[in-house]
Amino acid sequence: MARHPYRRVRAQSLELPEVGISEEANIRSMHLGSETIQSSMNLDNPSELVLSYSRAMMAWLLFVDTPGHITQIGLGGGSFARWIDAFLPETKQTVVEINPQVVNVARGLFELPFEDEDFEILVADGAEYVKTLLCGTDVLMVDGFDGEQIVDALVSEVFFQDCRRALSKNGVFVTNWWSGDKRYGRFVESLLGVFEGRVLEVPAESHGNVAVMAFQSPPKEQRLDGLKKRAEKLSEVYGLDFRRMLSDLKRVNQNNGKTFYL
Repeated sequence: MARHPYRRVRAQSLELPEVGISEEANIRSMHLGSETIQSSMNLDNPSELVLSYSRAMMAWLLFVDTPGHITQIGLGGGSFARWIDAFLPETKQTVVEINPQVVNVARGLFELPFEDEDFEILVADGAEYVKTLLCGTDVLMVDGFDGEQIVDALVSEVFFQDCRRALSKNGVFVTNWWSGDKRYGRFVESLLGVFEGRVLEVPAESHGNVAVMAFQSPPKEQRLDGLKKRAEKLSEVYGLDFRRMLSDLKRVNQNNGKTFYL
């Protein structure tokens, strides 16, 4: 897939948080204007998804075959970029990050993949960028916090509509939200409306984060027995606990014990 043409059409006017770094044992973490950890890397195993929310955000692999192209909004320390480079080497990646300091720190301290035709970083407003895609990506991963809460522009109904238009025929949108946000229910309802009810929630193992997935069209496999077999295989291939993800999906999303309702 060709690189997506993009240029900024208006000046960036947001006041962006300062990037900070901390290290504890073999874990290096990125912070954005607060003590909250935004991204972490295992110095001994850089491709590992250290934070539980990042592992939950890979649950889309239960429903989608290896994608040709993934777009990420929010680079952080590059956890997804490293994991995808290591485990989905045939997949092209575009990462959109609004904060140039985040990009510079990630390039210098977080062992990002080499930037070439298969991996590109754009310093741009992700909410504006998705408007340019138009069926141009298979998976859209959104993880945009400002250090205190999720960026408002990334939870609007207009943004969700733009994201749906950006996805290919069988594409999936996945985002990281915090269940303790009093607006969480409103976000989910809005996403349900835009994606015609095809939404699943995957609780992370800790800290109240939830990976929320929305599907462009009904997934080919929605039966729990088929998904169980897929989870077994994926757990072995990728070293992530897809069995747990599927169990959590079954626990918190509507199903009749045999299939999900998508």
